[in-house]
Amino acid sequence: MRIVADLTRCQGYAQCVFLAPEVFELHGEEALLYDPAVPDDQLERVRQAAAACPVQAILMGEEVSADVR
Repeated sequence: MRIVADLTRCQGYAQCVFLAPEVFELHGEEALLYDPAVPDDQLERVRQAAAACPVQAILMGEEVSADVR
């Protein structure tokens, strides 16, 4: 499964970091780092993180096109 975080929408609330710390990392106060290739054992945590994002900045699976980076 692949994900994309829209960094123009991300406001640094860090809900994703709390829910899926093996995939998302907050560098400093606002810079979100993440691995776009989600390991199978982290899928449920990433789904929860995407759902918890207050600005819906995380796109998963079929929502992610090859052109989005």
